[in-house]
Amino acid sequence: METVTIHSLRGETPQMKSRLRAAQMESARLWNDVKEFHVFRRTTNGEWPTQDDLQKHTKGRYALHSQSIQMVCHQLLANVDATDERRRNEPESRKWLKYPYRDKNYFPVYWPAQAASYDAADKRLVLPMGRGRKSLVFKLDLEFEPGGVKLVWNEGYELHIVRTDIVQAEAAPGGNIACIDPGEIHQFAVVTNTGEAMVVSGRGIRSQKRLLSKQLGEIARKRSRCKKGSRQSLKLQKARQKRSLLASRRIRDLRHKGTRKAIKFCEDNNVGTLHVGDPRGVREKDSGRHQNQRMARWEIGKDIDYLKHKSEQARIACSTVNERGTSSRCPECGNRQKVTGRVWRCRAAGCGFVGHRDVVGGVNMHGNAYGAKVTFPAQVTYLRPGPERAARGLNSLELVRKPPERSSSSDTSLREASLPLSPQLPTTSLPQGGASGSRQATVSPQPPSPPTARRKALLQAA
Repeated sequence: METVTIHSLRGETPQMKSRLRAAQMESARLWNDVKEFHVFRRTTNGEWPTQDDLQKHTKGRYALHSQSIQMVCHQLLANVDATDERRRNEPESRKWLKYPYRDKNYFPVYWPAQAASYDAADKRLVLPMGRGRKSLVFKLDLEFEPGGVKLVWNEGYELHIVRTDIVQAEAAPGGNIACIDPGEIHQFAVVTNTGEAMVVSGRGIRSQKRLLSKQLGEIARKRSRCKKGSRQSLKLQKARQKRSLLASRRIRDLRHKGTRKAIKFCEDNNVGTLHVGDPRGVREKDSGRHQNQRMARWEIGKDIDYLKHKSEQARIACSTVNERGTSSRCPECGNRQKVTGRVWRCRAAGCGFVGHRDVVGGVNMHGNAYGAKVTFPAQVTYLRPGPERAARGLNSLELVRKPPERSSSSDTSLREASLPLSPQLPTTSLPQGGASGSRQATVSPQPPSPPTARRKALLQAA
């Protein structure tokens, strides 16, 4: 089984960054050429080019490794095949779904496992650039042999390295069935057919996105007052990239932790079949600019991909189902109503059902998935994805003991707000019974503070 690890390239020299940029521009020139060649063939009623035709067309014409050139040709043909398959399966998509036609200024560079080499002794990853050209060398501490490398720009250069040493489970955990209702406030609501339920909070991801939106808006207002190309404008642009990359790393980390909690819950409850709701239809509804922004930033596709990948590792069969109407239908009487808030209260006469809104969606999804009705869980487990990932250096003991120096730099002024405050509170003692007793704490009496010199003078004058 394969997975991908991401390594951010920080601290690279300007010469190395220039080489990486030139490599991606050369890869984009290759993509544009093979794309134009494919467009010419399919628009002139000729035979569509095959892999051999593209390799003959591109041989010896680009400053890239030969296998990197082949990977770009593979990528184009894969996009064409995926588009052709969807246009056949969904005839209505022919109106808007097009084959590759746009030119690119930059394009990722690929190295298959045969081209990339790693020296474990010197901790050096070597990526060749072709005969007669200097290879790209990176100092990386890898615990595995790379199976393939991809150079990507994501607010900074990153190496996506394929890892092939992932151990897959020998068999499925059991034969139970679970349904997952993904959401934007709560990342997942997992309900099994045995009456177990778990809710993973997504408020940490929401807060990170909201913080990023506010920070990017502040930076945009400052850049609007700067002259284009000035040092202050470039400085703010660098700050924008830094904050965007930090937020993306934190959000990706929380998403992986949340999906891991969901799969771990399925393993503990002997789940062998997993149905995931696909709520992407709600993003097409106009709900106002604030809710539309939340929906636009909701990365539901990544959540589903992460769940499928982790369920494959656990030998759990995973599929997506339509969840339309599951959150508006009462699981007891079947009454449909518009729900507000996080608590589902049935307004039908004589029903009186009360339950968690997302768990209601997960329970009703069992009927959509395989036509069975399950009882509403008597107990729901609430979990957070895990601790949030801190910025580099903010968790070190030196910064905690010694607060950072104040700075007027636009990209470091946010560091002071990132450090937690440590107010001096009076000493408290728990009552008898320890932490399991009463929640009220007894404040120990404090000795009176000594009078100041000014207070002494006022007392003597009186």
